[in-house]
Amino acid sequence: MASLLQGRLPINQDLLLMQKGMLMRKVRSKSWKKLRYYRLQDDGMTVWHARQAGGRAKPSFSISDVDTVRGGHESELLRSLAEEFPLEQGFTIVFHGRRSNLDLVANSVEEAQVWMQGLQLLVDFVTNMDQQERLDQWLSDWFQRGDKNQDGRMSFGEVQRLLHLMNVEMDQEHAFQLFQTADTSQSGTLEGEEFVEFYKSLTKRAEVQELFENFSSDGQKLTLLEFVDFLREEQKEGERASDLALELIDRHEPSDSGKLRHVLSMDGFLGYLCSKDGDIFNPTCLPVYQDMTQPLNHYYINSSHNTYLVGDQLCGQSSVEGYIRALKRGCRCVEVDIWDGPNGEPVVYHGHTLTSRIPFKDVVAAIAQYAFQTSDYPVILSLENHCSWEQQEMIAAHLTQILGEQLLSTTLDGQLPTQLPSPEELRRKILVKGKKLRTLEEDLEEEEEEPEESELEGEQEAELDLEAQFESEPQELSARNKDKKKKVKPVLCPALSALVVYLKAVSFYSFTHSREHYRFYEISSFSEAKAKSLIKESGNEFVQHNTWQLSRVYPGGLRTDSSNYNPQEFWNAGCQMVAMNMQTAGLEMDLCDGLFRQNAGCGYVLKPDFLRDAQSSFHPERPISPSKVQTLLIQVISGQQLPKVDNSKEGSIVDPLVRVEIFGIRPDTARQETSYVENNGFNPYWGQTLSFRVLVPELALLRFVVKDYDWKSRNDFIGQYTLPWNCMQQGYRHIHLLSKDGVSLHPASIFVHICIREELEGVES
Repeated sequence: MASLLQGRLPINQDLLLMQKGMLMRKVRSKSWKKLRYYRLQDDGMTVWHARQAGGRAKPSFSISDVDTVRGGHESELLRSLAEEFPLEQGFTIVFHGRRSNLDLVANSVEEAQVWMQGLQLLVDFVTNMDQQERLDQWLSDWFQRGDKNQDGRMSFGEVQRLLHLMNVEMDQEHAFQLFQTADTSQSGTLEGEEFVEFYKSLTKRAEVQELFENFSSDGQKLTLLEFVDFLREEQKEGERASDLALELIDRHEPSDSGKLRHVLSMDGFLGYLCSKDGDIFNPTCLPVYQDMTQPLNHYYINSSHNTYLVGDQLCGQSSVEGYIRALKRGCRCVEVDIWDGPNGEPVVYHGHTLTSRIPFKDVVAAIAQYAFQTSDYPVILSLENHCSWEQQEMIAAHLTQILGEQLLSTTLDGQLPTQLPSPEELRRKILVKGKKLRTLEEDLEEEEEEPEESELEGEQEAELDLEAQFESEPQELSARNKDKKKKVKPVLCPALSALVVYLKAVSFYSFTHSREHYRFYEISSFSEAKAKSLIKESGNEFVQHNTWQLSRVYPGGLRTDSSNYNPQEFWNAGCQMVAMNMQTAGLEMDLCDGLFRQNAGCGYVLKPDFLRDAQSSFHPERPISPSKVQTLLIQVISGQQLPKVDNSKEGSIVDPLVRVEIFGIRPDTARQETSYVENNGFNPYWGQTLSFRVLVPELALLRFVVKDYDWKSRNDFIGQYTLPWNCMQQGYRHIHLLSKDGVSLHPASIFVHICIREELEGVES
């Protein structure tokens, strides 16, 4: 099967040595360090491991699973073992999604270099693969799994087993007929290209063929005019259909003669529908397409809660990896809980719990390195400072020295601003959010007054309390603060205070109090319970508040399992920083990833205009549609190569159904699902239409979920895809499914037809 990618795979000495195999030490903790024999398979795309050379091997990972490879000095775990193993001999394999890193120690620096360089070469190759190469690799992976005796060929028995693994329920006689047709060498087995032909016979798309023939006069090709008609009538491409047709033929027609004659064959048509051009996600929303010159408070900001945790809130591990992963997925606001540590060095952990501790300076170093790898737009450090005066000075010193020019320590032009700066103005800058001794005006005037003790009482998130401080009435807060003053509370260090410029943390009392006493550069935090209560009681005031000041919402203290709330209801009120436990996969993180998938995944999304207007009359609980009401018709047509829910159950085939969910304002939130297709995860056909009526599409997110029907218990999750309403393309579209971790399940997809109809008048709900 290696022949599929032969000639395209890079070949060098490192890869040849990796294919011979090497004994290395796998490290899980300070006490778990075991020798394992790792070998790159002949396909160049999968790595297997065994307890020893020649031992029973099993798959370890596919190259497509790997995000990057890091040296030993970048691994927290390997650094902690530096006295036992030289760091130069260690390296870390970082996977996509939430899969744990793999730390390995080679027997020599040279062997470590072989694996680091070889793996990175293959990762770069996979990243740059075209659609055909990705499909070849997918087939190669399946061939490896089906070829049980690893002799490079597949018997009919192995093919039958593979069909079950691939979710195909097929009559044995029909399967044998396809097998014989593909076995052109008549060897009784399938090799390389024969297996590809067998796969092609399995994946004929009758529904696409029918669509093609509806627009093709001869059933063999689409002429340029016929393709333009399809793009205009079905795909709703409008005026650009003619120019687009030429581009798409040039991009997707496999034959040179077809390109010259400006015609599209069935293969080219299917290639278009399966490509990014035929994706449900509008490619115009993929780059930075929004205005990035408006004040920060006009954007939703991708935000993380207790970023240092990679597990639960009570006993979970604190890790620099939490910051790296959050920043690499486009998060722009990370939280840092800082406490006094040993030897005068502050540490980061979840206070008053059993979570592990990490040095603050390591966190800052990781942020400095990874802040702008995914996005150039500003990163906000939300500091929760619990330190003594001396260690606060260390915090300020580390921030200043490690971040250097990246740290914003004064206003952009040294002048007093009248509004928050824009993401564009703050490109590649790191901002500190925290308490501040004085106002920005006093800072700029350089008046050196002694701060009043009362000014030191800023907001503090008491997440392990049954309710946060902010949920108290002002009178209660004031009483609590009097009690607190009796205790000796650390005074805020001026050096740290001075680093807070545009994001001064203040307590929230009421919207009236904020309007009368606060400035645009001050920011309040709200527990989820407090924010929900305010939306219900004063939704329009909350919307107006968020047009001039930033708000941060955080999960309640009872979410000790690091579960998440639904962020949508807070976005509906215009709250900018809705902090998520990013380590926890699920519906809520799908919504967060879905919203921030647009705009190049830069972490900033411009709010709708009615959430940026200081006189807005919008109320998220009692909305009057700001635009025309829309009806969405989704025909769920078919599915392709859906993965098994549990690969250990070789004999089971999924019974898939598709659920479409809409999240937005309360009246728009709805879900509908198709019936299930029995025993077919490979090419199920539904052909069912679902209908939704949406009042405020500007706030709506769509989530497509494929489930495995189970009459005895809850349906099992297969895959999902979530996107904003305004990024959805109409017409015949493929939806490429993602795993629970947000990782591509290529080539798993569902094929749909999308139609949006506008009603003439707005409707009050």
